[in-house]
Amino acid sequence: MAKKKPAPKKKQPTPKRTAPRKAARKPVQQNPRKGARVVAKKKPAASAKAAAPPASASRTAPAATKSATTPQDNAPSLGRPKITAEADLDLFFKDDYHARQIFKFLNVQTVKELERYTAGEILRRLSNPIKETVERIRRSLAQHNRCLTGDEEYALGHKDNGAPASGR
Repeated sequence: MAKKKPAPKKKQPTPKRTAPRKAARKPVQQNPRKGARVVAKKKPAASAKAAAPPASASRTAPAATKSATTPQDNAPSLGRPKITAEADLDLFFKDDYHARQIFKFLNVQTVKELERYTAGEILRRLSNPIKETVERIRRSLAQHNRCLTGDEEYALGHKDNGAPASGR
């Protein structure tokens, strides 16, 4: 006679887990270049512990210590320059006659030389000769009993002051 097959065993239900599973490993980040070596980033743990304030101070002012340890360095950047520092200003500003006159007055030929000046310094250097020239004009007119419009008080005050006008 034929042998009987044993009855199939019933599977026991698995108990449901209440806690989520922990990931065994983090996925490895692939380097875009083949065969390139990946360098691990170092954590500055030792310096952070040394700079920590005593426990009593952290209880009294936790907000002050946190803001002092995380400075904000969000300085805006211009990005990569589109012209070199050795670029000729006359070629770069070939359509701007007045700008070229300023470069000639400042005696600069390259962008690097121009970058040494601040905007205020350029304005001061350009306006001082103009102010001095206007003062010489006012003084010369006052010595010859003449004045600019609305400048009678200056002419009366400087009429006899100063040497006679020279023929420059």
